[in-house]
Amino acid sequence: MPESELDLRRDALAQQIDRFTEYLRVERRSAALTIETYARDLEALRSHVLRERMAPDAVKLDLLVLRSFLAALVPENAPPTIARKISALRAFYRFLMKRGLITTNPAAALRLPKVPRKLPRFLSVEDATALVNAPLEQGEDAAHPLLEVRNRAMLELLYGAGLRVSELATLTLGRLELGEAQVRVTGKGNKERVLPLGGAAIRALDEYLRVRDQFRGKLSEPHPEAVFLGRFGTRLSVRQIEQWVKRYGQVALGRPDLHPHALRHTCATHLLDAGADLRGIQEFLGHSSLSTTQRYTHVSIDRLFEAYARAHPLAKRKKPAS
Repeated sequence: MPESELDLRRDALAQQIDRFTEYLRVERRSAALTIETYARDLEALRSHVLRERMAPDAVKLDLLVLRSFLAALVPENAPPTIARKISALRAFYRFLMKRGLITTNPAAALRLPKVPRKLPRFLSVEDATALVNAPLEQGEDAAHPLLEVRNRAMLELLYGAGLRVSELATLTLGRLELGEAQVRVTGKGNKERVLPLGGAAIRALDEYLRVRDQFRGKLSEPHPEAVFLGRFGTRLSVRQIEQWVKRYGQVALGRPDLHPHALRHTCATHLLDAGADLRGIQEFLGHSSLSTTQRYTHVSIDRLFEAYARAHPLAKRKKPAS
């Protein structure tokens, strides 16, 4: 944002945060959720600075100030939350360095807390099948049966193509290529990837697209580009998709806490179990680092040991004679 466009009534730190978020939006083309999260974390820093009666200017904040801000967060925030805020501070101060607004970077000395790495949660093949079929079998909304067709298509994509929920919510009609059995997805970092679609997903999408235009308001046409629409023809939000997945998790599996990301984990785990190459799964999921994808090998190894313990004769060792 040019200096002339800055609101002089806002303090220096507020204006610096504005410039950083504008940089993320325009130059980095970061996801809206990423920008919102970084802005919220940096506003928390600003609130801390104002509360402590310090000068609200990033140029005047040193390492001790940043550490005092993080220390104040520790009692009520888990390590992953602290780690995320440190990442926001690092990105913010790297931006200020690039713009020549500061000569030293105090955030570079911040160390991330140790965060236990949790193994991905996933569903068995049977549970995944039950979940995907739930919209047509449970009759969740008899007053609006079109929702069942739409929701089945959503679940098929989340599980069959391993989409992130944000990728599903922002999917446009021009990205669906059912004749080629594929879908084009723009993921993190604005990176595009082309994903194959299985027969079940194609059939579910084809059935939904035949009735898609019936999702409209009394005075408005359906959204011209969005694939998945709400009752009144507007684009379905991430939050709405999450709520539907939780609802079907409850009715089909007794899991009201089920998150769409669990279907992405399930997709990756089932691909690996079926013999898919780890590097191929990395490309499929759009992971920038292979280490992220390698989490699924741990899942499969755990399952292998469980199967061995249950089935292999040598797993049940006899106690030596005393």
